[in-house]
Order: sequence, then structure tokens, then C-alpha cells
Amino acid sequence: MEAGWYVVHTKPRREAVAADNLQRQGYTVYLPRLQRRKYRRTRWVDIIEPLFPRYLFIRLTLNADNIAPLRSTRGVSALVRFGDAPAPVPEAFIASLKQTEDPQLGCHRHRETPLKAGAKATIVQGPFAGVTGIVERVSGDERVYLLLDMLGRQNRVALTMDTLVPAEA
Repeated sequence: MEAGWYVVHTKPRREAVAADNLQRQGYTVYLPRLQRRKYRRTRWVDIIEPLFPRYLFIRLTLNADNIAPLRSTRGVSALVRFGDAPAPVPEAFIASLKQTEDPQLGCHRHRETPLKAGAKATIVQGPFAGVTGIVERVSGDERVYLLLDMLGRQNRVALTMDTLVPAEA
């Protein structure tokens, strides 16, 4: 029988632990990851997290590979099944995931900016910290033009992305 890709359900936030332990046991594992920006404490940081939280992919030949050790592997919850059979994943799906990864990072990149035109944003650094305005436009990855109500009229201010957070509604 030919080898194929299957889905492993992991314990919460243990995808990397499960992948490492499965690789140590000799299995071929694929854990697609995503790099994105998040606001943490007082600044924007780039984080890398699983593309599919609590899931990873494993390459198995069902009748030849022993899948019993999967259940007791640290970080693994279970092999995803439909009925009694493990859930197969098409080879083309895994190939397309691998193909769309950034080769330098080894993961996918989240290109969406957290701020959109027309949305409210709050300044978190600088002399205007705490002031909320409306995003006029986002220029590239770093520059944001914000409209602030000051002195009886709207004033445009250019700020860097790391000085703003989306305003709470």
C-alpha cells in the first residue's frame, strides 16, 4: 500500500511538542506555521504560530506502519478518523501548502494589516498616546494616516503601524 498524509489532533498549544516527538519516533511530520503581527503589551511583535491550531499532518502507510505509538506520544491527542479509518488528506493539498510557504522563513506569512481604512485606532505611543482617530489609509506595511479631531477640525497625522492599536468599539 502507498504512503499517504493523515491528520493528527494535538493537545492545546502542543503542536510543536507533538511534531518533535513523532519525528524522534521516525515518522514524517508536517506542521504548517504562520507568521503574523500581534500587539503584545506595549508593542507589535512578529509571532509564529500553527496555521491549523491543534492539528498537524503525518505521512503513514496504514497497513505497514505501526500507529499504536501515536496515542501515547507526548502532545498527541488522537489520530483524526472518519468512522474506523484515519482521515486521509490529499497529496495535492499538502503540496500546495508547502509551495505557498515563504522559503526563507519556512512558514506562511499573514499579509493582512490589522488596521483598515475607516476603522477606529488608538495611539499607544508618543505625545498623542490615548487619542483615538479614524484610519484614513494604510500605506505599505509601516505607515498609517490617521484623522484626529483636534481644534475643531479633522487633522491628518502620519504614524507608524507599531504606534497604533485597533480601538475597542
